[in-house]
Amino acid sequence: MINIPKGTKDVVPAEAYKWHYVEEKIREVAREFCIGEIRTPVFEHTELFLRGVGDTTDIVNKEMYTFNDKGGRSITLKPEGTAGVARAFIENGLGENPQPTKMYYITPVFRYERPQAGRLREHHQFGVEVYGSASPQADAEVILIARAMLGKVGIYDLSLKINSIGCSECRAKYNKALKEYFSAHIGEMCSTCRERLDKNPLRILDCKEERCKQIAADAPVILDHLCDECREHHEKLCKALDAAGVSYVIDPHIVRGLDYYTRTVFEFVSNAIGAQGTVCGGGRYDGLVEQVGGKSTPAAGFGMGIERLLMVMQNVGVQIPPEKRPDVYIAPLCDRGCDVALGLACRLREKGFAVEREISGRSLKAQMKYAAKIGAKKVVFIGEDEIEKGIYTVKNMQDSTSLAMTEEELTEALK
Repeated sequence: MINIPKGTKDVVPAEAYKWHYVEEKIREVAREFCIGEIRTPVFEHTELFLRGVGDTTDIVNKEMYTFNDKGGRSITLKPEGTAGVARAFIENGLGENPQPTKMYYITPVFRYERPQAGRLREHHQFGVEVYGSASPQADAEVILIARAMLGKVGIYDLSLKINSIGCSECRAKYNKALKEYFSAHIGEMCSTCRERLDKNPLRILDCKEERCKQIAADAPVILDHLCDECREHHEKLCKALDAAGVSYVIDPHIVRGLDYYTRTVFEFVSNAIGAQGTVCGGGRYDGLVEQVGGKSTPAAGFGMGIERLLMVMQNVGVQIPPEKRPDVYIAPLCDRGCDVALGLACRLREKGFAVEREISGRSLKAQMKYAAKIGAKKVVFIGEDEIEKGIYTVKNMQDSTSLAMTEEELTEALK
C-alpha cells in the first residue's frame, strides 16, 4: 500500500462539510467588508520568495519545496500567500484601479517543517491583502476583518497583540542595539540565532528555543527606537482600535517570521490549542510590492491557517451545523422502477432538490436502512402499482407516515 506523505492529510467527505462551513463564513465576511477574491498559482518562480519573503527567514532557508522544472527553471510550491498576491497585483495592473484594492484568498501552502498541531507540510491558508493605503486606518481595517472572521466561526476568547517594528531607517538603528545586546550572550544562544546575529538580529526575537526566549526577554524594545513617523503611525492605530472598541495588548516581542513586514505587526492568540496559540498573524508590508518589481505601494494584511482554525473551533466547543442531508431517497421496488426512479431523480435535481436513488440493487429492507443512515427526509417508493397509477408512495422519515402523491404534490411537499 502507498501511504500518504508525512505532514499531509486527507479531507474525507465526512469531514469536508466543516471546511465548507468555514469557507462560507470567510466569503460572508469578505462580502461584508467588500473584499474581492484572488486566486494565484500553487507554484511560482523561486526568485519571488527569495526577494519577497526574505533569504534570512526560516521559510526560505529551511522550509521551501523547491525544484527545477523540465525547462531548468527553479520553481517553488508557495510557502505563503502574500508574495504571490503581490506579484499578481503588479502583473495584472491592479494598481491602475481605484485604490485601495482589497483581496482575499483561500489556498494550499507548503512548508517542509516538523508537523505539529494544526500545522502540516501541506496546509491551507485564508488571507486578506489591502493595497494602496498607508493610513493606520488600513491597519485597523485588516485587524477588524480578522476579528470578524474569528467571531463569525464562534471564536471570541482571544487576545490581540500588536507591535510596531518600524521602517527600514529606525529598524537599522534597532538592529544595531540588538547586535550589541545579543553579542554579549552569543555563547548561550542556539546555532540558528548565532547565524541570525549578523544577518538579521530581529529574527532572534522570534526564536522558540527556551534559552533564546529567556535572553530575548531583556533585549532592547523596538518601541523605544521608532522614528517620529513610525511612532505616530503606531499611536494612530491604537486610537483607531480604541475607537472601534477592540481590546489589545502591546507586545514588543512580536516581530512575525517574514522579512517583508514594516511598522504594524499583530497576532490573535488563543489558549485553546496549547503552546502554539497563534491563530492569525499579519501586519503592514509597505516595501513588498517594490521588492518584487512593482511601484512603491503601501500594503497590509494577514493570514490564518484553516486547519488550525478548525482545531480551535473544536477545542472551544463550536457546534458546526451538520452536513445537509438528502431531501429524498428514491427506492425502486422492481426493474421498471429503476428507470422511472432515474427520470424522477433527474427532474427533482433540476428543481434544486438533493436526491439520492438506489443504484446498488439492494433489497427493500436494505434500502430503508441505507435511507435512514444517510438521513434522507423522505423516501419515495416506485413499484408496479405506482408506475401504473402515476402516483408515488412517499414516506416521511421523521414521523414514519406515508402518503400517496403525484409528482407535482411531491415537489410541493419537498419545498
